[in-house]
This record gives sequence, C-alpha cells and structure tokens, in this order.
Amino acid sequence: MSTQLQRLNQVKADAILLHDKVKIDSALARLSEFLTQDYADKDPVFLVVMNGGFIFAGNLLPKLNFPLQIDYCHATRYRGDTQGSQLEWKVEPHTNLANRHVVIVDDILDEGHTLNAIIQDCIKRQAASVKTLVLVEKIHERKAVHNMKADYCELTTPDEYVFGYGMDYNHYWRNCEAIYILNQPC
Repeated sequence: MSTQLQRLNQVKADAILLHDKVKIDSALARLSEFLTQDYADKDPVFLVVMNGGFIFAGNLLPKLNFPLQIDYCHATRYRGDTQGSQLEWKVEPHTNLANRHVVIVDDILDEGHTLNAIIQDCIKRQAASVKTLVLVEKIHERKAVHNMKADYCELTTPDEYVFGYGMDYNHYWRNCEAIYILNQPC
C-alpha cells in the first residue's frame, strides 16, 4: 500500500464520527417529507452542486415521488484544499431556469460564498423562486451573508472540518456513508 493511501486511511481512522448512516437516513426522510409538501405541485428544478451535492442528491431525490427535473452546476472555492479561495465556475446550469422553482442542492453550508453566488445566478436567470437544500450546516458567524441559513437542512456541525457523504478530504472520502470530523491538522 502506498504512503498516500496509508495516510488517507489514517485520516479516516483518526476521524471523529459526527453523523452516522442511521442519523443521515432519518434526515433524508424528514427532508423528503418537507420537499414533497412544498414542491409536489410546482414542477421544480433541483440544481445539484457538484461534486459535493452528488451523493446527497443521489440518495434524497429518489425519495421524492413527484415530477421534477434535475440539473447540475459545478462551482468551487476549494480545489481539493481545506480552505476556500476565489470562486471558480466550471459548469453552469443547462436548464432554462426562467419562471421555474429552483432548489439548489449542496452538501454543506459553511461560509456560503459558493452557495450565495449560485443563488444570485439563478435570480439573474429569472427563476420564479430559489431555495437552498443542504445536508449539513456548519455553525459559526462567518457566513457570506449575515444570518444566512439553508431553507432546508436537518443536520449541523460545529465549526470543524468535516468529510464524508459528499464532503471531501483532499478529493478523497466523499464516499463515506457517514460524516466525520477531521481529527488532524488541516
């Protein structure tokens, strides 16, 4: 086994379990109820933010038993690092969002710079409404917009670096079925 793989395995072994699969599944069930109530009669577009929102969306959207469209965008501030920098658009939405109810799906609301940029882009595209759906919200006072909150969120994390269930550690461990707090220096 390579030194890099040993190091990555050690990162997970040292990590602190924050939310296990049972807790995540319960959160998905609650979110599907709220979303069904709010969007079953609206013909929404669920705009998945890559790469983080991929696993979350892939597990949540099949639980929604109403017609919807799925699109994606790819915007990043991390580029595999553990701290964000300048926003970079890699892929913009393909669906015409004008007069559509858009639900932006992402893994985590941390500071919210990326999420806020995507919200503003959807507004410019004349969406009928724009709501945010995240699996986890990080609790701190450094939000991009004062008092920024996700419209739909069921899990929180302290102000620590987390990975798993779509969130990565240096491009790895998105595939964990649980969410962990990094227990090593970033």
